[in-house]
Amino acid sequence: MSKMGKYCKAFMLPRLREFPGWTENSLNLKRAGNSPSSDPSAQLTDSDFLYLQENFTVTDGVFIDESVVFDNVTPEWIDFCKNQLGFEVPTYAKATDEQQ
Repeated sequence: MSKMGKYCKAFMLPRLREFPGWTENSLNLKRAGNSPSSDPSAQLTDSDFLYLQENFTVTDGVFIDESVVFDNVTPEWIDFCKNQLGFEVPTYAKATDEQQ
């Protein structure tokens, strides 16, 4: 069963590609039918949106554990997300995490 995270934010691909260490796992792209692409030549375009998850992975869909396109989470990536993209998990999402 797919896992929904507490928070994610959509970004257009060109913003994410500004990170010098950006790489894309094209094999995990979602396409028609909501399943990972079986077409190894599948490519993202500048008009595509991807989802930055609360754990700083990037997915091609809202589920935190499916269609992971980028998972090289480093201190540099986290810094880029916070300072260049303005990504921050809202306090309401953090609060529900602490209550569990």
